[in-house]
Amino acid sequence: MFLAMNRFKIVKGREEDFERIWRERDTHLQGVDGFKEFNLMKGNTEEDYSLYASHSIWESREHFLNWTKSEAFRLAHKNAGQHAEIYIGPPQLETFEQAL
Repeated sequence: MFLAMNRFKIVKGREEDFERIWRERDTHLQGVDGFKEFNLMKGNTEEDYSLYASHSIWESREHFLNWTKSEAFRLAHKNAGQHAEIYIGPPQLETFEQAL
């Protein structure tokens, strides 16, 4: 199992906008080989931002990497630069492989 996680710092007060954008977007993940699950999680709210993490679960690192080179990936991320005013910096990618 492989987990890919992006952490987002969202301008305080723009949480509903961020959640709406994610709720309404097409992830293009259904039917992608090796894809298992996707979730968006809300973390702590700090003085000037709220923390979110999106994570997708894959059968393997190879499946995830293949997806990042696919048309489905390009379609899912085609509007990634929009709504820059609600983000504090770019998302931070973290990846994990099953240890046990």
